[in-house]
Amino acid sequence: MTVARTADAAVIGLGGLGSAAAYWLARRGASVVGFEQFEQGHLRGASHDHSRIIRRSYHTPEYVRLAAGAYDAWRAVEAESRQRMITITGGVDLFPPGAAIDHRTYTSSLDAEGVPYEWIDGAEIRRRWPAFAGGDLVTDDVMGVYSPQTGIVPAGPGTRVMQDLAVGRGATLHFATPVRAIRPVGGEVDVVTDEGVTRVGSVVVTADAWTNRLLADLDLRIPLAVLKEQVSYFPQAELHPFGVGRFPVWIWMDDPSFYGFPVFGDLTAVKGAEDCGGRETDPDTRTFDADHEMEGRLGAFMQRLVGGGWAAPRTTTCLYTLTSDRDFVLDRLPGYPQVSVALGAAHGFKFASWFGRSLAGLACGDPVGAELAPFAFTRESLHRPIDRAAWMV
Repeated sequence: MTVARTADAAVIGLGGLGSAAAYWLARRGASVVGFEQFEQGHLRGASHDHSRIIRRSYHTPEYVRLAAGAYDAWRAVEAESRQRMITITGGVDLFPPGAAIDHRTYTSSLDAEGVPYEWIDGAEIRRRWPAFAGGDLVTDDVMGVYSPQTGIVPAGPGTRVMQDLAVGRGATLHFATPVRAIRPVGGEVDVVTDEGVTRVGSVVVTADAWTNRLLADLDLRIPLAVLKEQVSYFPQAELHPFGVGRFPVWIWMDDPSFYGFPVFGDLTAVKGAEDCGGRETDPDTRTFDADHEMEGRLGAFMQRLVGGGWAAPRTTTCLYTLTSDRDFVLDRLPGYPQVSVALGAAHGFKFASWFGRSLAGLACGDPVGAELAPFAFTRESLHRPIDRAAWMV
């Protein structure tokens, strides 16, 4: 059967990374078709809810450098959509004595890139953000890396904005349309759905927890752990101390690691979460029920962090798709240069627009820049057995 080429590029998976890829491809003038197995705005993946952290503070100079590109790429979305994508809040990474995460990896990486920050003690943290004085965790010997550039990007709304921009530039996006197979044919690719076969010049795979099911067609695989994670919104009678400008984005840099936000999106509650605290799950059979043990750990931590009377939280779930080294995947596939794959390794949404811009370059045949070398499909650390210790960064 002869199949005519339909588009320059196809994007499989229209979460944050895939929607960004569709947008940046269309922005380059490519004809784009996108496929998402679930309905638009679904809650089954990792790109929903109100907020994600965006920050310059990272554990390697390479990530600090890439984060500058993430801010730039989001600003491009802001300029075209005329909607705010980045809300600057400031952020503090909190290191208790003997923290599992070494603060020197953060300060040395920021120093290497010339990014401003402050190294402040617990007394100063409580002075700047009085809400921390309500608990007993932020003692004088807790130290913090304060980054004034830290902020929030809107997960669900930001994903929808990029979808709308892609469509506005001519992309065709198909929702509730699972891709059954990808089949390289010469220098092109056939994308197989229940509606038929679509031939394209190149394919971008941004399928997150479902990535290996598509790579199986190419006899390729990545060791991945898919966790069912959750965030909780704690209603609070007095929200003023937790507003943007009065409370920062914060991360507790120990094991377990917790993080949270000022009031944003849901204007009735304070949001917090535990990083990598969930159990492994199958993305197709997972439930959406809250893990009450995780809720209890988080609630006890929040009580000690800021004190106060916390009502029962509202909890929503999402998926973390983690690589062995917790680094991204962003590469053309070995043997199939017309197929690119991207994984955000459960910290990628802040980089979503940057991913999209980079994926558009890969799909359009641009040379692979040095900044993508750490995220190569063939790197040894990507193919090691899963080890949770590697996620504590």
